[in-house]
Order: sequence, then C-alpha cells, then structure tokens
Amino acid sequence: MRDPPSPCDSTCRIDPRTGWCLGCKRTLREIADWPMLTAGEKRAMLRGLEGR
Repeated sequence: MRDPPSPCDSTCRIDPRTGWCLGCKRTLREIADWPMLTAGEKRAMLRGLEGR
C-alpha cells in the first residue's frame, strides 16, 4: 500500500487560537509524527483533517 502524500502546502504557520497549521490544518505533533505513521494511519489523519 502506497503512502498518501503529505497535506503540507508550504504555508507552515500555526494559528495560535486552534494550534493548527493554517495550510494543512495539522498540529505540530501531527506534523512531527507524519513520517513515522503507517499508510493507514496517514489516511486516517487525512480523514480527520477534513472536519477542521
């Protein structure tokens, strides 16, 4: 199973109110964890980002 691409769009600015990146909507922890996640975990994270 291939890894999905990172949702990063190179905006890389954290909203202090939500703690989410203004581009990809991930938290700093989620961004740091991305390279270590399995393909399934990455897909699950991407689904979770849709509601942010």
